[in-house]
Amino acid sequence: MLVGLLALTVTAAFAGAAIYVSVAEQPARLRLDDRALLQEWQPSYKRGAAMQASIAVVACVLGVIAWWQTGNLAYLVGAVLIILPWPWTLIAMMPTNRLLEAMDAAAANPQARALIVKWGNLHLIRVMLGVLAALAFLWGSV
Repeated sequence: MLVGLLALTVTAAFAGAAIYVSVAEQPARLRLDDRALLQEWQPSYKRGAAMQASIAVVACVLGVIAWWQTGNLAYLVGAVLIILPWPWTLIAMMPTNRLLEAMDAAAANPQARALIVKWGNLHLIRVMLGVLAALAFLWGSV
């Protein structure tokens, strides 16, 4: 049961970070001018991606262990849901990420704003997956 609660806790951290990005960071960065917008997004994305990717892996492993120990399908569902942001990011978000990462942040780029808005919309799927995974782990823990 402890491993399941750890999976829930780590997943809640993932979901909370994803919600923060969508509710606070993304709207704030969109108020910046185009050059500052890209200058903020590039380092923020690199740091956030590393953090959330590692949290997702840890939560997935904990969920699989909890499922293996208890046989409770909710933990397996949570483990699958929390790892799904990986393929979503690699398949759906990566083309946008690569375009944004390749842009020169020192120069104004008119495409940056539209791409960052698109990125924010794609990021909402990561929020949804994190919240659903947390709910699955909560379901397994009760």
